[in-house]
Amino acid sequence: MTDPFAAFRLNGRTALVTGARREIGRAIALILAGAGARVAVHHAGTAEEARDAATVVAEIRDAGGQAEAFGQDFAVDDAGLSLAAAVTAWSPVDILVLNASIELVEDYRAITREHFDRQIAVNLRTTLELLQTLVPAMAERGWGRVVTIGSVQQERPHPSMLVYAGTKAAQLNWTLNLARQFGGQGVTVNNLAPGAILTARNREQMKTEGEALAARIPAGRLGTPDDLAGAALLLCSDAGRYISGTNLFVDGGRTAV
Repeated sequence: MTDPFAAFRLNGRTALVTGARREIGRAIALILAGAGARVAVHHAGTAEEARDAATVVAEIRDAGGQAEAFGQDFAVDDAGLSLAAAVTAWSPVDILVLNASIELVEDYRAITREHFDRQIAVNLRTTLELLQTLVPAMAERGWGRVVTIGSVQQERPHPSMLVYAGTKAAQLNWTLNLARQFGGQGVTVNNLAPGAILTARNREQMKTEGEALAARIPAGRLGTPDDLAGAALLLCSDAGRYISGTNLFVDGGRTAV
């Protein structure tokens, strides 16, 4: 009998997951490693992030997988180029999961040049550098997967997240653009959009708003990082080889109401 899970296996593939030291990035890194991929676990380079990334790497290795941690602050110039070079020296990248981002919550009238530039640098400029550097090589090899981690904010922007929501909308536009460009070369490009996911970033907010928000979600609960993992594996594997240019919401049905 044919193995029904063979198309999900990633043996021989290498994945770079940005922002993989905890939460959504960690969950995706672990499931890709569990499917057989070597995983480059990116973190922003602080001591705390390095410790977290080392824990993820150790968890993968303890389970028999291959992983390495790579620190890089996405706010600095040429961050994407530097990270791509470091990871490629370790192993050519077949799967790129663009999860790292920052959101600065503030009234749009209070946005400073510094806050604007930092969000653009982390959420878009470095993303572009990684795409420019890594995707053409995937196309040359005839196989590649790109998954951008979006947000419900790309379609339902929060009033206090003007810049963040705008970067997520731009990222979705890039996903659609690149899916058209590389569709005939074995490379798929998709956007995975979480809904209300309980993470460290929003945990304090959810203490006061979580119950009311969950009541508006058809699934009746907030999401967890692990809720994203299965969808990511589909889009990163041969099981999803005919899915490209898609914006997949993982939001418990929130966008349906």
